[in-house]
Amino acid sequence: MLFSAAALAGVAASLWYQARQTQIAQEAARRDAHRELIILALGDPSLLACWEPPQTPMTATRRKQILFTNLIVTNWESDFRLGNLGEAALRDMFDGHFQGEIARAHWVTGGPGWRVSAEFSADPKRRQFVEIADERYSRAVADGSPVAAAEYFEPAP
Repeated sequence: MLFSAAALAGVAASLWYQARQTQIAQEAARRDAHRELIILALGDPSLLACWEPPQTPMTATRRKQILFTNLIVTNWESDFRLGNLGEAALRDMFDGHFQGEIARAHWVTGGPGWRVSAEFSADPKRRQFVEIADERYSRAVADGSPVAAAEYFEPAP
Protein backbone atom coordinates (compact mmCIF):
# COMPACT_ATOMS: atom_id res chain seq x y z
CA MET A 1 0.00 0.00 0.00
CA LEU A 2 2.78 2.41 0.94
CA PHE A 3 4.63 1.53 -2.26
CA SER A 4 1.51 2.28 -4.34
CA ALA A 5 1.06 5.66 -2.69
CA ALA A 6 4.71 6.54 -3.35
CA ALA A 7 4.40 5.43 -6.98
CA LEU A 8 1.23 7.50 -7.41
CA ALA A 9 2.95 10.53 -5.89
CA GLY A 10 5.87 10.01 -8.28
CA VAL A 11 3.55 9.88 -11.28
CA ALA A 12 1.71 13.00 -10.11
CA ALA A 13 5.01 14.88 -9.64
CA SER A 14 6.18 13.77 -13.07
CA LEU A 15 2.94 14.95 -14.70
CA TRP A 16 3.17 18.31 -12.91
CA TYR A 17 6.78 18.72 -14.04
CA GLN A 18 5.90 17.86 -17.66
CA ALA A 19 2.99 20.31 -17.64
CA ARG A 20 5.26 23.04 -16.25
CA GLN A 21 7.92 22.35 -18.90
CA THR A 22 5.28 22.48 -21.64
CA GLN A 23 4.01 25.82 -20.28
CA ILE A 24 7.57 27.22 -20.22
CA ALA A 25 8.21 26.02 -23.78
CA GLN A 26 4.95 27.54 -25.04
CA GLU A 27 5.73 30.84 -23.35
CA ALA A 28 9.24 30.85 -24.79
CA ALA A 29 7.84 30.29 -28.27
CA ARG A 30 5.38 33.16 -27.79
CA ARG A 31 8.16 35.48 -26.59
CA ASP A 32 10.37 34.46 -29.50
CA ALA A 33 7.61 35.24 -32.01
CA HIS A 34 6.95 38.62 -30.38
CA ARG A 35 10.67 39.43 -30.34
CA GLU A 36 10.96 38.55 -34.03
CA LEU A 37 8.07 40.86 -34.92
CA ILE A 38 9.70 43.73 -33.04
CA ILE A 39 13.10 43.04 -34.62
CA LEU A 40 11.51 43.14 -38.08
CA ALA A 41 9.90 46.50 -37.28
CA LEU A 42 13.17 47.85 -35.89
CA GLY A 43 14.94 46.89 -39.11
CA ASP A 44 12.28 48.26 -41.45
CA PRO A 45 10.73 51.56 -40.28
CA SER A 46 7.78 51.11 -42.66
CA LEU A 47 6.66 48.21 -40.45
CA LEU A 48 6.40 50.45 -37.37
CA ALA A 49 2.98 51.54 -38.63
CA CYS A 50 1.78 47.93 -38.44
CA TRP A 51 1.80 48.14 -34.64
CA GLU A 52 -0.82 50.05 -32.70
CA PRO A 53 -0.26 53.81 -32.88
CA PRO A 54 1.60 55.33 -29.96
CA GLN A 55 -0.55 56.94 -27.27
CA THR A 56 1.38 60.19 -27.66
CA PRO A 57 2.91 61.61 -30.84
CA MET A 58 6.56 60.63 -31.29
CA THR A 59 9.18 60.20 -33.95
CA ALA A 60 9.86 56.85 -35.59
CA THR A 61 13.24 56.81 -33.85
CA ARG A 62 11.63 57.25 -30.42
CA ARG A 63 9.09 54.52 -31.26
CA LYS A 64 11.93 52.16 -32.12
CA GLN A 65 13.66 53.02 -28.84
CA ILE A 66 10.50 52.31 -26.88
CA LEU A 67 9.93 49.00 -28.69
CA PHE A 68 13.50 47.99 -27.95
CA THR A 69 13.04 48.99 -24.30
CA ASN A 70 9.97 46.77 -24.23
CA LEU A 71 12.16 43.84 -25.31
CA ILE A 72 14.46 44.53 -22.36
CA VAL A 73 11.60 44.70 -19.85
CA THR A 74 9.97 41.59 -21.33
CA ASN A 75 13.25 39.71 -20.85
CA TRP A 76 13.39 40.81 -17.22
CA GLU A 77 9.80 39.70 -16.70
CA SER A 78 10.57 36.24 -18.09
CA ASP A 79 13.62 35.88 -15.86
CA PHE A 80 11.64 37.04 -12.83
CA ARG A 81 8.72 34.71 -13.49
CA LEU A 82 11.04 31.74 -14.04
CA GLY A 83 12.92 32.46 -10.81
CA ASN A 84 16.18 33.45 -12.53
CA LEU A 85 15.91 37.01 -11.21
CA GLY A 86 15.06 37.79 -7.60
CA GLU A 87 12.91 40.61 -6.31
CA ALA A 88 15.82 42.62 -4.87
CA ALA A 89 17.79 42.38 -8.11
CA LEU A 90 14.70 43.36 -10.12
CA ARG A 91 14.14 46.42 -7.94
CA ASP A 92 17.77 47.41 -8.42
CA MET A 93 17.54 46.96 -12.19
CA PHE A 94 14.40 49.09 -12.39
CA ASP A 95 16.02 51.77 -10.23
CA GLY A 96 18.79 52.15 -12.79
CA HIS A 97 16.48 51.69 -15.74
CA PHE A 98 14.03 54.40 -14.75
CA GLN A 99 16.80 56.98 -14.41
CA GLY A 100 16.66 57.27 -18.21
CA GLU A 101 14.14 59.24 -20.24
CA ILE A 102 13.44 56.45 -22.75
CA ALA A 103 12.71 53.92 -20.00
CA ARG A 104 10.28 56.35 -18.42
CA ALA A 105 8.66 57.11 -21.78
CA HIS A 106 8.27 53.36 -22.32
CA TRP A 107 6.51 52.93 -18.98
CA VAL A 108 4.24 55.93 -19.61
CA THR A 109 3.13 54.52 -22.98
CA GLY A 110 3.43 50.79 -22.26
CA GLY A 111 2.70 50.60 -18.53
CA PRO A 112 -1.09 50.59 -18.96
CA GLY A 113 -0.84 47.55 -21.24
CA TRP A 114 1.44 45.78 -18.77
CA ARG A 115 -1.07 46.50 -16.00
CA VAL A 116 -4.02 45.13 -17.97
CA SER A 117 -2.04 42.02 -18.90
CA ALA A 118 -1.06 41.48 -15.26
CA GLU A 119 -4.60 42.05 -14.04
CA PHE A 120 -5.98 39.31 -16.27
CA SER A 121 -3.06 36.94 -15.73
CA ALA A 122 -3.41 33.88 -13.55
CA ASP A 123 0.30 34.22 -12.73
CA PRO A 124 0.90 36.10 -9.46
CA LYS A 125 4.53 36.63 -10.47
CA ARG A 126 3.39 38.69 -13.46
CA ARG A 127 1.28 40.89 -11.18
CA GLN A 128 4.19 41.22 -8.75
CA PHE A 129 6.54 42.18 -11.61
CA VAL A 130 4.25 45.01 -12.71
CA GLU A 131 3.73 46.18 -9.12
CA ILE A 132 7.51 46.39 -8.66
CA ALA A 133 7.91 48.25 -11.97
CA ASP A 134 5.17 50.73 -11.01
CA GLU A 135 6.68 51.23 -7.56
CA ARG A 136 10.19 51.85 -8.93
CA TYR A 137 8.87 54.11 -11.70
CA SER A 138 6.96 56.24 -9.16
CA ARG A 139 10.05 56.43 -6.98
CA ALA A 140 12.21 57.52 -9.92
CA VAL A 141 9.72 60.24 -10.89
CA ALA A 142 9.61 61.48 -7.29
CA ASP A 143 13.43 61.61 -7.24
CA GLY A 144 13.50 64.08 -10.14
CA SER A 145 13.98 64.45 -13.85
CA PRO A 146 15.36 61.58 -15.93
CA VAL A 147 18.69 61.62 -17.70
CA ALA A 148 18.10 62.75 -21.28
CA ALA A 149 19.08 60.22 -23.90
CA ALA A 150 21.31 62.86 -25.53
CA GLU A 151 23.33 62.95 -22.28
CA TYR A 152 24.04 59.22 -22.02
CA PHE A 153 27.32 59.36 -23.90
CA GLU A 154 30.17 61.76 -24.35
CA PRO A 155 30.72 63.13 -27.83
CA ALA A 156 33.21 61.15 -29.91
CA PRO A 157 36.61 62.83 -30.19
